Amino acid sequence: MVIGLTGGIGCGKSSAAADFAALGFQVQDTDRIVKEEVLTDPEVVEMAATRWGRAVLDESGKDVRVPVLVRSRLAEIIFGDERERRWWEGVVHPRVGAIWRGRVARDPSAEWVIEVPLLFEAGLEKGFDFVVCVGANPAVQVARAVARGMTQAQAGLRIASQLPLASKLHFAHAVLWNDGSRDFLRDQVAILAASLRKRG
Repeated sequence: MVIGLTGGIGCGKSSAAADFAALGFQVQDTDRIVKEEVLTDPEVVEMAATRWGRAVLDESGKDVRVPVLVRSRLAEIIFGDERERRWWEGVVHPRVGAIWRGRVARDPSAEWVIEVPLLFEAGLEKGFDFVVCVGANPAVQVARAVARGMTQAQAGLRIASQLPLASKLHFAHAVLWNDGSRDFLRDQVAILAASLRKRG
């Protein structure tokens, strides 16, 4: 079983993923894959520097032979220009997909949850047995994003760059609503997980 887990910014995807993990599911966070594996790929670093210049590189470290991409600078570029965002997604998405699909292929009998913020935007929904969307009130989304260090303007740009949450909720097989307490979300995940396991 391979479950796709998505939702809007600040809706609580990572919290839901943690709840699935606590229940024994194998969880892959595509944002973490991007941060730890794709953005450190020398080929990807070189592609970004070639397109946007060395301003996107952090060369302040001791070993400047291994430059690192500055995520905040990347975000300014890709969330401020749809053409650049689409180009970047064309670089990143295939690499991320190859990584998590390879892991699933090595253990196909496991219960997998793949956390993919842009699941519908990237047209990946047919690649999962079941798709779950985590939702929340827009004001709650923004407040959570700001609490994580974004400005309201940055949060607004991120939300605007994604498919409207209402559409994600409509297309998903199941919805987890996360306006309430942490325990409320955890209980929803437990109920859904039990139901999915009964289906086999």
